Amino acid sequence: MGLKLYSAPAVEPVSLAEVKAHLRLDSTSFADDLASSQSIAPGSHVIAAAYSLLGSSVDVLGYSAMVTLEAGACGASGTVNVKLQESNNGSSWTDVTSGAFTQVTEDNDNATYELAYSGSKRYLRAVATVAVAACSFAVSVLKDAATSAEDTLLTSLIKAAREKAEGFLNRALITQTWDLTLDDFPASDTIELPLPTLRSVTSLTYTDSDGTDTEWDDSNYEVDVSDPLRGRLFLTYCNTWPSVVLRPRSGVVLRFVAGYGALATDVPECIRLGMLQLIGHFYENREQVVSGRGLVVLPLPNVVEALWWPERIVPI
Repeated sequence: MGLKLYSAPAVEPVSLAEVKAHLRLDSTSFADDLASSQSIAPGSHVIAAAYSLLGSSVDVLGYSAMVTLEAGACGASGTVNVKLQESNNGSSWTDVTSGAFTQVTEDNDNATYELAYSGSKRYLRAVATVAVAACSFAVSVLKDAATSAEDTLLTSLIKAAREKAEGFLNRALITQTWDLTLDDFPASDTIELPLPTLRSVTSLTYTDSDGTDTEWDDSNYEVDVSDPLRGRLFLTYCNTWPSVVLRPRSGVVLRFVAGYGALATDVPECIRLGMLQLIGHFYENREQVVSGRGLVVLPLPNVVEALWWPERIVPI
């Protein structure tokens, strides 16, 4: 039996910004700390009904964000209504709670309006309705994005801490895709999958002695994702595994998706906090320690183990 990563997680459980805040790192430069992205570009915007003026999406995951509406002049009796929308994937959008700006009219145009974003979704955008007459305005998203000469190092430490956590916990954190390889089909009607929590099975493929790959139809098996500690694939009623001579090694490949979820916020807070503690440990101790007895490899800090133990899967 073998296990190989097919598709790594799209995001990490903790962001670079969160790590910098934990380590109290800052560029000390206001200009470097502030990142601005336009959602609705400045200009005179024509009449657009029912929030049909769609702004560009901005990735705000892990950052403190504020949105500014820079209102220029409205045409005669013109009005502008702007609201914020959020999304996990950049394609399915929902309105942000309390995310609507004050309506802009001729009486209150040529002014700047601000809204803080406190949500947890990855993407943010502005949408607008322009009524009666064209109006000039723009919407920008401001992110607290402190920069540091050690960004590359910190990014590597985040990945290393996540991999260390997954190894200790015997589970996947952010959803990721793995290939489980077997030399043969099992004697029983069930295949247990490692790295809970199991989200789905993508495919089951077998290779015969001639080297021909066949993807087995998913109507032949069912997948149990109900148990957060153990994922299983099992044959449907009165079904059997394919009767075929497999190649001598790794004849069966089962591709599956595992993890708590696609977002950093899906990972339990105790794991995320443990990662921050471990990253701080890595950051402060960049080399092996020299003691009177020679080089000493620093063990996992006790506080990290204490935070991670409740989520650990203990092999049976």
